Amino acid sequence: MEAIYRVDGVTADTSAHAGGPWDPKLQHGAAPSSLICWAVERLPSPVPMRVARLTVDLMRPVPVAPLTIETEVLREGKKIQLVAVRLLAGGKEVVRATALRIRKQAEALPVETPYPPLDLPLPEAGNDAMAGAMSNTPFLSGLSARNVKGAFAQAGPAAIWFHATRPIVEGAAISPLMRAAITGDFCNGTSSVLDFRHWTFINGDLTLSLAREPVGEWILLDAETWAGPDSIGLAAARLADRAGYFGRAVQSILFEKRS
Repeated sequence: MEAIYRVDGVTADTSAHAGGPWDPKLQHGAAPSSLICWAVERLPSPVPMRVARLTVDLMRPVPVAPLTIETEVLREGKKIQLVAVRLLAGGKEVVRATALRIRKQAEALPVETPYPPLDLPLPEAGNDAMAGAMSNTPFLSGLSARNVKGAFAQAGPAAIWFHATRPIVEGAAISPLMRAAITGDFCNGTSSVLDFRHWTFINGDLTLSLAREPVGEWILLDAETWAGPDSIGLAAARLADRAGYFGRAVQSILFEKRS
């Protein structure tokens, strides 16, 4: 399958497969979020570290066009490192992100159950989540998804397993962090509270907090959206793999009626 991005130096050429549900000429938020993860994981660290928290701010709509990648280490340290990634399109900043990386150290903790066990069916027990209104979104052509609670087109909380199959960066494997970011960006679509045909509910950001890295290729998103009285809402989810829950995803949502 053709990759979403072909990276040459600091330039990421973007394929049409990055297109999102609101406009095929604009990227699905999961695409640049996963590209940012790729960039973060290529940055050196003084000791072995992994991302514990990632915050992606979508400054402007991201066009399906070449992107410039800028990276910076904001705080260096042997226990905690803070890094930043910026994506620019045509010289304008479209995405800004920070990642908090913490030292990895093998240590037996006195915790009987370090993370909650899975309490929802595995993907094999679910139904195809790609049928329906969202099935024509270009980015979704590179995903498999299985409903185990609720559905894309059904209002209310829902739980869906996601499996990214299309390469994100040409020549690179999809890392566990990238899989978590791709899945986390679906909070608002998975748990919509308004009809997609009449409303848009665009996320302005995405924050992931990870107690551990996910294992395997299928990631579960158990999501819920809360709508406030002033066009602003919150979409949040538990993230899990077959071994149990490993993190959470949160988005700030803007609700707008379609014209």
